[in-house]
This record gives sequence, structure tokens and C-alpha cells, in this order.
Amino acid sequence: MSGLIAKKIGMSRVFQESGEAVAVTFLQVEPNVVVRMKTKEKDGYDAIVLGVGAKPWKSRKGKENVRYAAQKEWKVESLDGMEKGKTLTVDMFTPESLVCIQGVSKGKGFQGVMKRWHFGGGPGSHGSHFKREPGSVGMRTQPGRILPGHHMAGHMGSDSVTLHRRPVVTVDAEKGIVGVKGPVPGPNGSRVYITKEPASASDSPPKK
Repeated sequence: MSGLIAKKIGMSRVFQESGEAVAVTFLQVEPNVVVRMKTKEKDGYDAIVLGVGAKPWKSRKGKENVRYAAQKEWKVESLDGMEKGKTLTVDMFTPESLVCIQGVSKGKGFQGVMKRWHFGGGPGSHGSHFKREPGSVGMRTQPGRILPGHHMAGHMGSDSVTLHRRPVVTVDAEKGIVGVKGPVPGPNGSRVYITKEPASASDSPPKK
């Protein structure tokens, strides 16, 4: 099922008819242009490649044919109604429809175990030499090593995050803005990918 390339604007809240305030993340959807179409006969599957935004000419070195700042491929069940150069907009989304959102979380750099893995740390009182250290990480002679996957300090954030079955709260077709319930990974201005999901939970992909 096809989707759209969007840009995260920020968060706000929307009051529903019942008076309930709902946290909403607004996404700016620029016109998505069909850059390429893949077919089963040539590529083994049906898909479309969408492009959005103008890529600066100075950053095209070695890739002069790349005109778009961001591109994304979506597999589709059928290519009916699709053609190269066609523009897709937010008209494919409606309030109460469910979407899948993929983005990259905020990068937090190199962090210690207390921030990265929520370790408790040591006493914070005067004289303590064990405040934010990870503590013992080894074992005995057997196995004589640290097992893979042990929680330690390291790079945090900048991970690919996928959110399934997020309801759409508002759609402004004139401005190209979609309001999705809840938070969306990534800082303001980052690229995210929205895919419309089926209404039935049994037809949607498993959550990660």
C-alpha cells in the first residue's frame, strides 16, 4: 500500500467534540511525485518510488540525475492509476484512518548507563566514589568474558522507529498538513514516512 513522504512540524493539542484534549503531531506533506514505477515483469514486484523537495545542485556531485531531496519506495498491489510524474497529496488520508509512521529518533550522542539504560547508580552522598558508574560487568573464570549485548555506555538515539496503527486526527488538504495522534520519532523538521494501514488489525503487519 502506497504512502507519502512528510516532514515533522511539531506537537500541539486538538480539542474533540466531547471536550477531550488530544496530543497531536502535525506533519507537513509536500507534493509527492512518482519518480519511477517498478513492475513484476522487469523487477519482480510492483512498486512506486516517490520523490519530494528540490535537491540543491551543489550537493548532486556524482548524482546529477537526482533531483529530489528525499526518495522512498513503496510496494503496491496494483499500478492502476499510477504513472510517472503523477503527484500524490494528503487526499489519500481521512480523519479516523490508521497509518504507519517510520522515522529516525533524536540522536543523543554518547551517553552513560544511567541515561541510556536507566541504571540506578551509586550513592550521591559525600565521600562516595561510585555515583554514575555501571558497576561490575564481568563474571568468573567461566565464561571469562563479557557476554554480547551487555548494557554499557555508548551511542544513544538515531534509531529507526516504526509506529503502527496511529489514528489520524485532522487533515488539512489545502495546506497539506496531517495531524496524527501521539508523538512521532525524530526532531522537528525531520523526514518521516506515512503509510496507510488497513482498518482490520489482522491485516496489518506485526508491531515491532
